[in-house]
Amino acid sequence: MDLRETVCLLFITFIFLPIQICKGLECYVCTNQEANTEKCLKTIKTCDQEEDACLSTINWGSPPYWSQGATKQFYVSKSCASKKFCEEFKKKNMPSCTYIWYQDWKCSECCSGDRCNYFVTLGSSSVKSNTLIISLSAITLLCMFYRGL
Repeated sequence: MDLRETVCLLFITFIFLPIQICKGLECYVCTNQEANTEKCLKTIKTCDQEEDACLSTINWGSPPYWSQGATKQFYVSKSCASKKFCEEFKKKNMPSCTYIWYQDWKCSECCSGDRCNYFVTLGSSSVKSNTLIISLSAITLLCMFYRGL
């Protein structure tokens, strides 16, 4: 291994990786919104270190405030959570979001990756952050350019 390759490896190891590790996960956050719009799509939080997942929840039921004769409707909540909490919370709710008009219900979904909870229940758990892939590609190109390939 020559000096140039060593410099590239040091750059990747000591500069790039700590930045990715220290960077906190970002999730959309909102509470009891009537739809997945406005606040649920515009409010972003950098999660705490122990929070490594984004949690999305849909409630079907009466409004959170009491109102005589109120009709049932959907409420969307999004937050940061640990994967363990997220999976436990998910088990307490319906296994999938199934519309049952005559009873109250709740379903949730967990995902990993920055802002992966943009959509509420459309398979966001399969969406991963592509920052790492793009950065590694850029570093590889930089090393190739530096070596003169």
